[in-house]
Amino acid sequence: MHFRELSTPALVIDLDVLERNLDRMASYCREHAIGLRPHTKTHKTLEVARMQLERGAVGLTVAKVGEAEVMAGADSASMLVAYPIFGREKLLRFAELARSRSLLISLDDEATALEVSRAAAERDATIGVLVEFDAGLRRCGLEPGPDCVELARKVEKLPGLEYRGLMTYAGNIWGTEEERFAETQRVGQLVGRVLDTFHTERIPVPILSGGSTPSARLSHHLPGLTEIRPGTYVYNDMNTVYQGACDLADCAGRIVATVVSTAVPGRAMIDAGSKTLSSDLLGSGPKTGYGRIVEAPDAPIIKLNEEHGHVDTSQSAR
Repeated sequence: MHFRELSTPALVIDLDVLERNLDRMASYCREHAIGLRPHTKTHKTLEVARMQLERGAVGLTVAKVGEAEVMAGADSASMLVAYPIFGREKLLRFAELARSRSLLISLDDEATALEVSRAAAERDATIGVLVEFDAGLRRCGLEPGPDCVELARKVEKLPGLEYRGLMTYAGNIWGTEEERFAETQRVGQLVGRVLDTFHTERIPVPILSGGSTPSARLSHHLPGLTEIRPGTYVYNDMNTVYQGACDLADCAGRIVATVVSTAVPGRAMIDAGSKTLSSDLLGSGPKTGYGRIVEAPDAPIIKLNEEHGHVDTSQSAR
């Protein structure tokens, strides 16, 4: 079947590009002796997860218990839930999974640790814990330093929990190559600070988990990093292109859409709206629009409704 015969909107993946992206990231991690624990948030697909594991990934990263339950089908891979899960029902499901495989969870508060411990004890399971610290994004994570040490010590004393190290998410490493490198240097100072604190207190850091797609190839500049968790790299996107972290040819994902109306002058409506495309505007480059129309890059997608994509054709040569 030719892709133009598909009922639209339809997501299609260029397998050759996908495999090239997987190979490149795996090669980088091997070269710098950094573990690859890719985030499955972009592909959410067992087949792609298996491809990552076959290329040497040390495990998988997910954001929700439901994702962990799905990815449990990817052999016996170790999994990290890089999210401070809270709530008895979710934690009991998570603890049940931990009975049959190695599971990690990141958290930044004693109250969360207590709830995870209760669930683990109830299911007779052991769950590894990574203490999360803030590397500048100001979303989750403790201030790098004594607060992290204090939480690690509390975790060590709780039944069903095993302190395994530290985690951070440097989503603030963003922008041009120069901007990303400069922010990497600043993040490196914070990472060094928290490692010094743990060294002074004689607490080991077996795992230091970090990384993202925009920062992935700068990871060897961060002290003590043992693994990275890029997710978008499998397919890449225009945010990654505009930052110079990949080329347009490295974008493996496409949405095949159909123009369903041209009744309004200077506009075309496509059948891909916010339910199909990301609702997030571009965060890099022009910082506007919702993607790039392959056949008409001069016709931006300027607005999304649930089922409608608004394309501005007023300046397009097509």
